[in-house]
Amino acid sequence: MRIAGVLAVLGLGTASVACADGRQEVVTLMSGGQEVVGTLMRPDGAPAPVVLMLHGFTGARDELASDHVPAGVFGHTAAKLADAGYASLRIDFRGSGESLADLTFADTTFEGQIADGLAALEYLATSAAVQGEKIYVIGWSQGGLVASAVAGRSGTPRAVALWNAVGTPMQTFSDLLGTEAVEAAIAAEADATLGFTLPWGAELDLKGAFFDQVATFDPMAEIAAYPGPLLVAQGDKDTAVLPENGPKYIEAHTGTERLWAADMDHVFNIFGESTTLDALIGETIAFFDGVH
Repeated sequence: MRIAGVLAVLGLGTASVACADGRQEVVTLMSGGQEVVGTLMRPDGAPAPVVLMLHGFTGARDELASDHVPAGVFGHTAAKLADAGYASLRIDFRGSGESLADLTFADTTFEGQIADGLAALEYLATSAAVQGEKIYVIGWSQGGLVASAVAGRSGTPRAVALWNAVGTPMQTFSDLLGTEAVEAAIAAEADATLGFTLPWGAELDLKGAFFDQVATFDPMAEIAAYPGPLLVAQGDKDTAVLPENGPKYIEAHTGTERLWAADMDHVFNIFGESTTLDALIGETIAFFDGVH
């Protein structure tokens, strides 16, 4: 797989630079009795509709940065959303970013991240700073897989946008880590800690429980339970989450939907330019604007 494409799945590579936008603040919410750290950004004026943003595997709430997108993909997106009148909340899943008070990344699972996403929805529904009845969701990469379940299980979001979302977990993680390694991890005990060396030398630990869910989790069944409007953005050059994942989400979903395919890699071409990411953000805002 192309290294730039894999980096975004893993959240590795260029670190994001904190956005100095005075419209945002760091907040803490609770999920399963544990702390989740997030950044809430609000546009000027009255309470606003709000977008929950869910990051990718080993990523963090600002997401991947480059010279063209120094605030990180999600930091950059949050500013664009605020300019368009939307508040946003981007969170670090427990075990990622700054949400490390209670567990480490090795303990992460799909279901744990889904619980964090659902807790964030509940937090937003009771926040005086936003219009809690008008909540939207953006999920990138593994965050898109998580978003499919957050939407399907809650029915809360007015609309959902999946950006290069993992739709076939076994294929994605087998391509990333190797088929034999993934099969061995699935066979391991749920509480066994397993070490992995990535193609470029980076190391990480995960437990067997993570791979139990890689083997059994069905994002298509999750999104099928969500009746609301769905935007699926898929890159034709994505080698980390293969392009056929986008149409699979559309096929599984029933309701208003749009597939937005673009000449982009998994990281929206941010190591070469920011135009593609800005086009995707604009398309997402227009889709959300069209929801009544």
